Amino acid sequence: MSAERPSLPPVRLNSEAELARDALAAPLFVRAVRLARWAGPETRVGAGGELVEAQLPAAAEHLGLPADEDGAAYASEAWRLAVDTGLLDVTDPEEDGLPDGSEGSDGSEAEGTVTAGENLALLTGGSPQDVLSIWLDGLDAVHADATAPVLDDFADLVGEDGSIDFDALDWDPEAESEFLDGVLGNLYLLTLADNGAGDGPVPLPALAASMIVPDDMGEPTDDILEQVSEAMMRLDDQFRLLEPIGIVAYRPVDEALLVEEGEAADDSVAGADDEDVTRYGMVQLTPLGLYGIRARMLEAGMDAPAVGDLAGKGADVLLDGIAHYPESAARAEVKLWLAGYAEGAVSAAAELLAAARGTDEGAPLRRLHCQQALALAGPEAEPPVRAVLGDPELGGLARVWLAERGAADVPAPPEDMIFWLAIDTIAAQLDADGELDELQGLIEGLSAQHSGFFDEVWRVDHPATADVLEAMGRLHSDKKAAKDARKAAFKARSRADG
Repeated sequence: MSAERPSLPPVRLNSEAELARDALAAPLFVRAVRLARWAGPETRVGAGGELVEAQLPAAAEHLGLPADEDGAAYASEAWRLAVDTGLLDVTDPEEDGLPDGSEGSDGSEAEGTVTAGENLALLTGGSPQDVLSIWLDGLDAVHADATAPVLDDFADLVGEDGSIDFDALDWDPEAESEFLDGVLGNLYLLTLADNGAGDGPVPLPALAASMIVPDDMGEPTDDILEQVSEAMMRLDDQFRLLEPIGIVAYRPVDEALLVEEGEAADDSVAGADDEDVTRYGMVQLTPLGLYGIRARMLEAGMDAPAVGDLAGKGADVLLDGIAHYPESAARAEVKLWLAGYAEGAVSAAAELLAAARGTDEGAPLRRLHCQQALALAGPEAEPPVRAVLGDPELGGLARVWLAERGAADVPAPPEDMIFWLAIDTIAAQLDADGELDELQGLIEGLSAQHSGFFDEVWRVDHPATADVLEAMGRLHSDKKAAKDARKAAFKARSRADG
């Protein structure tokens, strides 16, 4: 069978050390760490672990924030993150020996206490993995905040008995989380698009539209535009919350555009020019964001490969794993695999060649990637390559490799090997879904190298012979050659069926 295509392209991540440094520099994380180190025996917390209101001004001052509502809000946000990530441990009033509802020293309701959490020491004494694990907990907490309901008037939700009417919120936490994850997933895909060439900022209206507008819709309807507008405004709030944890660089919606609710998104989707679009919000995943979103995808059970995943695995796993990687990612993966191969280049080349054998559907593409991998193995690979010159499946590959290195004493291939290699090469490129122009050039070049090519090639004992000839009949630009290919395909099919 052909190698299973990953649902997402492979991501090239920064090293864990670099990512850990980025995590420690994320503004919200920095503030959380500073508050965790500031907290002491006299610091008091409420029953929910929040910093009591009376201490918020001092916390804000320690963080260099203004002594106003915004400063208190930022300090409170940083405190919650410190608690959520285990930088601080809090105890509630009952654990401190005070019954619920009793009064503290200042006459207010009883307060809990706080001590440094185990994770605080790991930020300086632990590994980069430790730091990233703590940061991921912080990302989860911020993600939860970003998908929480927007409460315009909280008092309206509180009943006479003090209970909260959650049904009145019209809030589906699972749907909210799935929507934001879908947006972040689209942003992840756009960042990896075109082999990483799509890593520039994305207009917020386009990102919102990617989740709302059906793929087969031409001109968006007014209802769809209204939904995009609402989604865009919600995303604007969410990205403002997500940026301080370090996963995105975000340029918010220009508030001057929001004179009328929904006007910004409606105009942008309807065709605002590029200069205007930047005013409707621009978002870009950071290297830390790529790491964080991938980690969430893996936790959700998604297939989200990263370059380096296959290092240390067998050559069969490597060749199947990179089968549908973009060229640069496949090359980087092979380099890492070779660098980590303890037994040296000779053994690595021998294992690659052994893994390239086979008559299954994915074998041609494995052999193509084997040849490319051997090119990175260096001249030390020559002995195992020469050892397979007589192998019907690998002999052609070996001759190409030796010829490309200018090796001497390369025996001429028998005619049947030439035809077999042509079929195998085209089968690999068909499976790789390469550029049509390149595939067409390959087909026409190979068929022109031998007079009477189609009179002979149908006899090739290769599982893909008939399929390859049918493809050549579709893609060859010369009408006579295309007709000859279709005839040869019919003969090959009849021969296989007989």
